[in-house]
Order: sequence, then structure tokens, then C-alpha cells
Amino acid sequence: MQAVEISAFGPPQGLRLAERPLPQPGAGELLIRVAASGVNRPDVLQRKGHYAPPQGVSDLPGLEVAGVVESGDAAAMAQAGIRVGDRVCALVAGGGYAEYCVAPVAQCLPVPEGLSDVEAASLPETFFTVWSNVFDRARLQAGETLLVQGGSSGIGVTAIQLARARGATVIVTAGTDEKCAACLALGAHHAINYKSQDFVAEAQRITEGRGVDVVLDMVAGPYVAREVECLAEDGRAVIIAVQGGVKAEFNAALVLRKRLTITGSTLRPRPVAFKAAIAQALREQVWPLLASGAVKPVIHSTFAAADAAQAHALMESNQHVGKIVLTWTT
Repeated sequence: MQAVEISAFGPPQGLRLAERPLPQPGAGELLIRVAASGVNRPDVLQRKGHYAPPQGVSDLPGLEVAGVVESGDAAAMAQAGIRVGDRVCALVAGGGYAEYCVAPVAQCLPVPEGLSDVEAASLPETFFTVWSNVFDRARLQAGETLLVQGGSSGIGVTAIQLARARGATVIVTAGTDEKCAACLALGAHHAINYKSQDFVAEAQRITEGRGVDVVLDMVAGPYVAREVECLAEDGRAVIIAVQGGVKAEFNAALVLRKRLTITGSTLRPRPVAFKAAIAQALREQVWPLLASGAVKPVIHSTFAAADAAQAHALMESNQHVGKIVLTWTT
């Protein structure tokens, strides 16, 4: 099969098409003939040599795919109601940038009715991440307020739509007025241009001094101190990336006084059983929203797999709104 491999750590030009052996599904796994592969920030980090795959996982980048089931563990597939020939999308720990990809059966979901393979490939990484962190870890409830740092990212556009669909008020930050407008069009109630406005002051103004209940933070670093300031009593900040740095200094007295929770997680190394529980929740709670059109995939650009370097360059430019997807012709 053809696959996109990292020939050298560093700039996007290190990505190249190569021939690889066809992967073989093991117990509890199936093989997908991939039509489309989602592109995500962790792929960029892996390409730079900063995010190695878990032990035993393919060295190929790629954490989400969509395509057709070719073969697999018959008993596990039967238990999940999946058959050869079904269209599925899947969250994987690596190996997604390839014409064929092995995935745990429990991490596969049916392609929602009416969605293309490109749209389906844009779903798993962001939807698993947002569900696990915003709704499981941070326990966002209807009637609460969510602040999303980076509302125009793939994670951001997913968080906006899911939080709004589940009855929360959504505030986002973005780096341009155009991105702010795009977030509002997707359902955010308020958008803050963090380059021209102070998001702490704006969040306090919008909430009339109460503060926000949950912050979804992809920046960390100096942002954590500012998020502590704008959280409401019993507020929760959940950190899912550290684009602004790994060290943070904040007012611990505010954490005590407001009874705040600062938490975080990474999804890639978690066991299959953990991800399977998220998949089940998504199928029950979110897939009907996708089928009805209440929540929609947001695709910024697609690239042929051979042009994966261009896809990574676009992601690093921060010019996109939504997801970037690679396509395969097999």
C-alpha cells in the first residue's frame, strides 16, 4: 500500500509517499480501506519529532480515518454490529496516513447518514477529544458558559457546536475578526479577538462579572493564570494542549477561594476500553445530531495524500477554520 511517512523530523517537506506492507488486524481489530484521513496538530508535533507514537503503534502519522471495512476479527465485528463493506470512521493511535489502516473495532463508528468520507474522516479526533474533556472531565451542563480558546480550530468548531446543541452558552477566542465571524456563524454566542481585546475582561463583561464555568484550553503557559481569573466559582479549566508552553504560574488563592478545578488529559495513549466508552457515548448522544444536521463537520481544505506536506504547512500557518483532510484514491 501507499502511505505518507516521516522521512526526516522537521519541516513539512519531511513527509513523503512510500510503499509499506499491508497492516494485518489482530484480535479486536479490523482493517479499513481508507478513503480520507484527518490532519491534526498531534500529527505536526510527531512530524517535528516531539510526539512519538505509543509503544507498538505504527510510526506513520494520522489519528483518524474514514473508509470501508475490508476484514477483521469476526466475533468482535459481530458484537459491534459491523460487517465487511460497511462505511466507518475510526479513531486510531497512529497509521492513519495510509491507504489501509488497522483500528480497534470498539473505536469505529458508522459514517453518519448523509456524510461524505471526507466529512466522516474529520470527526473522530476532535469529537472524541471534546466529548472526553468538555463533557466528561469538565462536566459542562446546560445553562453553563464555556470559553473555548481557539474557536476556529478543528477542536474549536466541534466544541462550539456540541456545547451549543447541549444548551450551553459559548464564548470563543480567535486571532482575527474573520475567524471570530466564522465562529459566530457556527453558533458561538460571543467571539473575542484575543489580539485586540483582553479575553479576561471580555469574559467578565459578557457574564456580568460572574465568570465562565468551563474553559477549554489548548494554549496553557501564561493563559492558565488568566483563566483562573475569569472562571466562576466552582469553575473548571481543562488543558488539552500546550501551544503556549508547559509552565504556568497562577494565583493559587483564587483557586482556593473560587473552588476551581484545573485538569487536563491526552487521549492518544489511553487504553482501548477508555476510548470505547467515549465511542459509545458519541454514538448515543452526538451521532443523531450529525445525522439531523444540528451539528455539522467543518472542512476547510482537502489535499491529495501526496500533498500532505502542503496540508501540514497550511495547518502551521493558522489560516484555516475547521478541519484539513487528506484523500486517497484506491
